[in-house]
Amino acid sequence: MSEPAYRRMDVDERRAQLLERGAELFTSRPYDELSMQEIASEVGISKALLYHYFPGKQAFFEATLGAWAERLWERTAPDPELPPLEQLTKSLDGFLSLVEENAVAYRNLMQSATGVAAIRDLIEEVRRATAQRILEGIYPDGAPPKARTAVSGWLWFMDGACLNWIEHGDVEREEMRDLLLGVLMGALIATGTPPDLAQVT
Repeated sequence: MSEPAYRRMDVDERRAQLLERGAELFTSRPYDELSMQEIASEVGISKALLYHYFPGKQAFFEATLGAWAERLWERTAPDPELPPLEQLTKSLDGFLSLVEENAVAYRNLMQSATGVAAIRDLIEEVRRATAQRILEGIYPDGAPPKARTAVSGWLWFMDGACLNWIEHGDVEREEMRDLLLGVLMGALIATGTPPDLAQVT
């Protein structure tokens, strides 16, 4: 009896593979242009099996976005052994390297946010959680309202700056990181209640 043409995967392995392939599809083609049949064909499984893992395209899309957000969260996790500013610097390095490695996907994701509610909601949630993480790191006793506003606005600025960065490709990643840090610190100083720089440098 001949060997099967494929190796049977366990549920978690198959799901991880589908999410990885889904990320490639959803960031390379408009959401509305993809059907479950096309997705199943692209990933090499039957449509019935795809429905076994995900009840519909929206659920598959949202799971794909959730996996991407988890990856981003892990890559930007601060090292609690470092001073807060060094934590932020390393987190920014992690974020920028992820953007650099996935430039097309990042651009498509950001550009799709205005038209796809699931993407918009995910980006808003990532920004909210990131702002909280930053504020807790540099204002351990609680952030003033203007600092919260400054950090939230800076995250919007960062996405716009990153889109320009990957479009032109004429700024080194370290220069981009330092620019973003400088803008953030300038915004916090402008609030009138900057963090204690002696503690975060």
